[in-house]
Amino acid sequence: MAALKLRPAEECKYDILSLGEVMLRLDPGNERIWTTRTFKVWEGGGEYNVARGLRRCFGLRAALVTGIVDNQVGKLLEDLLLQGGVDISNVKWMKFDGIGRKCRVGLNFTERGFGVRAALGCSDRGLSAASQLKKGDIDWERIFGKEGVRWFHTGGIYAGLSETTRDVIIEAVQVAKKYGTIVSYDLNFRPSLWQDIGGTEKCQEVNREIAKYVDVMIGNEEDFTAALGFKVEGVDEHLGELDPANFKKMIETAVKQYPNFKVVGTTLRNAKTASINDWSAIAYAEGKFAQAKMYENLEIWDRVGGGDSFASGFIYGFLAGKTLEDAVNYGAAHGALAMTTPGDTTMATKSEVEKVMKGGGARVAR
Repeated sequence: MAALKLRPAEECKYDILSLGEVMLRLDPGNERIWTTRTFKVWEGGGEYNVARGLRRCFGLRAALVTGIVDNQVGKLLEDLLLQGGVDISNVKWMKFDGIGRKCRVGLNFTERGFGVRAALGCSDRGLSAASQLKKGDIDWERIFGKEGVRWFHTGGIYAGLSETTRDVIIEAVQVAKKYGTIVSYDLNFRPSLWQDIGGTEKCQEVNREIAKYVDVMIGNEEDFTAALGFKVEGVDEHLGELDPANFKKMIETAVKQYPNFKVVGTTLRNAKTASINDWSAIAYAEGKFAQAKMYENLEIWDRVGGGDSFASGFIYGFLAGKTLEDAVNYGAAHGALAMTTPGDTTMATKSEVEKVMKGGGARVAR
């Protein structure tokens, strides 16, 4: 679409490059974190999930920049990443100190929730390799200049990991802009990430600085007020009901404050229970809004990663030259499907996404 001027695919090695931490998710299945005796292991991370979705569901050329500790646990993470199909040649491997005192793989214990019991996550990610990355560690000139990237994605989770990761993001987006790469950013507000390093005030300070370089801003119903500090009359960070008018007010405020936002996309969710949600999305570009189909009473198997899968479907729409309406519907449908399967990452196919977009039912396919 005209709002975004994408680099030609033939001059770029990658369609999508993501920067962020990838953790091992330890999933207790149908039990609670503190009562289970077994966990299933997945890989997952907000920024990575987007690249993986674009690779596995939509078949695009995807790559990852992160840090991984060079030990057996790091190799487990590598094996999971290789299965996801995302290029990891730009991963920085970091020396293991023998005990994890300086560098380790982050862990994320997450239970899915059911009915009135909400999903619950507990992170154990301090001193992770990805959080140790600092300005100058990655050769962004080679990646964006020599190799070429059409779209770069990162987000507020990685920005809040440490005092150095926000500098890595700013260094990356500055070089990306130099070479004409589209920059997207998912605000992904997580109070637990910021509570010990300055809280919401620090979160807003960091995100406001990064926002100056963003072409496509993505968030959910609380991100724009909580992570960027927008004050919109009649709208707060806990919107509850899915009133598109409230979201339009937030988006209009965002674009007015940051005219560099060429596109804004936000998910709309009303959690009736942990396992029954209303789900949709709304997007803005060139002075116009488009709203995705509303998925009422969507049955949730595992809600983690739904927003990331929205982002990957949304981004796919633009990379594939679709309209704003198509892009937001790809995002909403992909997010809806991702929440019907376990784990942080998508198990959907492009044909399934397009079937859902067209209103296809759940009748068995044989």
